[in-house]
Amino acid sequence: MSHAMEPAPRIAVDPITTEVIGSALSSITEEMGEALVRASYSTNIKERRDCSTALFNTRGDALCQAEHIPMHLGSFIGILPHILQRHAVADMRPGDVFVGNDAYEGGGTHLPDIVLAEPIFVDGAMVAWAVNTAHHADFADRGHAHIYQEGLRIPPIRLYRAGVLQTDVQELILLNCQVPRERLSDLRAQMAANRLGIERVTALCAKYGRDTVLAAGDALLDYAERKMRAGIAAFPDGTYRFSDVFDNPEIDRDLPMSCAITIAGDSMHLHFESPDQVRAGLNMVRTALLSTVYYAVKAVVDPTVLPNAGLARPLSVTAREGSVLNCAHPAAVNGRVSTCQRVVDLIFGALAQVVPERVVAACNGAVASATFVGENPQDRSIWVYLETIGGGSGARATKDGLDGVHVHMTNTSNLPVEALEIEYPLTLLRYELVDGSGGAGRQRGGMGLRRVYRAEAPCRLRLDGARLRSAPWGLEGGRPGGMGRFAFGPGVAPFQHGSGFLEAGQTVEIVTPGAGGYGPPEARDPAAVARDIAERRIDAETARGLYGAAAMGR
Repeated sequence: MSHAMEPAPRIAVDPITTEVIGSALSSITEEMGEALVRASYSTNIKERRDCSTALFNTRGDALCQAEHIPMHLGSFIGILPHILQRHAVADMRPGDVFVGNDAYEGGGTHLPDIVLAEPIFVDGAMVAWAVNTAHHADFADRGHAHIYQEGLRIPPIRLYRAGVLQTDVQELILLNCQVPRERLSDLRAQMAANRLGIERVTALCAKYGRDTVLAAGDALLDYAERKMRAGIAAFPDGTYRFSDVFDNPEIDRDLPMSCAITIAGDSMHLHFESPDQVRAGLNMVRTALLSTVYYAVKAVVDPTVLPNAGLARPLSVTAREGSVLNCAHPAAVNGRVSTCQRVVDLIFGALAQVVPERVVAACNGAVASATFVGENPQDRSIWVYLETIGGGSGARATKDGLDGVHVHMTNTSNLPVEALEIEYPLTLLRYELVDGSGGAGRQRGGMGLRRVYRAEAPCRLRLDGARLRSAPWGLEGGRPGGMGRFAFGPGVAPFQHGSGFLEAGQTVEIVTPGAGGYGPPEARDPAAVARDIAERRIDAETARGLYGAAAMGR
């Protein structure tokens, strides 16, 4: 009978073998991710790559995550504890597949991210988990006052039992989807990705031995912990604070937020303050906060630390329960990733007081998104198009920021214009960088983007974003980046909290924020200023006012 593997005596694994196995595990997660993208059906996954893959050990610790979307780690570290609490390991069999998405009873961070987790068995014993998540751009045209309005809530339940599809479970899920054909195809792609991971891990165990692979996994966790502790220990002890504000179309006020980071030896504690959870989809569950902290601290302390659970061991995180940054049931959470971006700004702002040379100025600090929903005139079926749009990346101590990119907690691509206009009744009239949106400085901040859509058929539209009323800050004397905005063409009725309607022929313009500059503008190389003017990143008159005649070489 299959059974969960009991903790085996630790065996010594030499560093070379550990490195080889670690690289193999990383390659497996990357291959799983490519399989998921290539096998998927919806544009949000096959084109925009809004998905992630990972491997976990039997304790629920992350062994490695593919370099996709940091935000998705929150769903991974949440769902496995819920599975292990709800289901006896001794009753699990090869071919069992668990599905879940709920933010409170399923370990997810918002409902569109549906997770599939499958245990991996070798010689009758469970040795690991193959896990992936994909954003199903389906739960649209809904309210966000509380979690019950945001879509179907799925606790961790079996979608497959010993390799047999539970058709009633699948039918229940698909019945609650607006575009079930896409959902079915994408779920099948997720299944294929996990099955590939299982095949590769099984082969790895056959090559090196099950116990050696497991021991190498533990060694990799310990190594990540040592590197993280060494990096933190190099920082001076003390408490460093930073505050910022968060704005969003869903709410009528700015939300003040702050972070206090205490460094003591080789450990770090992060405490966050924020208002009470709001009646809007902007709240974060604790796992969303943790994944954000792990990303941001790793990026500053040591980007080379392996992306596994070991890096979290020196970190502790607190935030008041029932607040925006650590919400309680039944708070809505659909747009939590925009709030996560502000948490990164808080962490970077605090750590800039310790190691400013390692921290970038504020990036666009938003996940500007547009979700269009309409009906196909041929068969009355529903179509849903989700786009998250990049912006400026913050300037660094030695380099300009990047233009028009996704930053921090989201890492998706754009939907190419050709695919957009083939798939949906929309036309993209403009897609360009926003002149002057990069904050001035010795190093210039990255530029935001402008996308102008025209509806070719009636549709509903939901807009999300941030930094619409506050600018991304600069560092070490750098200037702020440009703010974002939404603008509507003639005849469009006013949107209420980011939601409205477009008739055929009407337009919407989405401008994303730029990013902050680094260092005093007057210190910028005159040749760089001249290049900015020649490339029309900034006009000559504005450049003269920001950089001065000397910096312009005149």
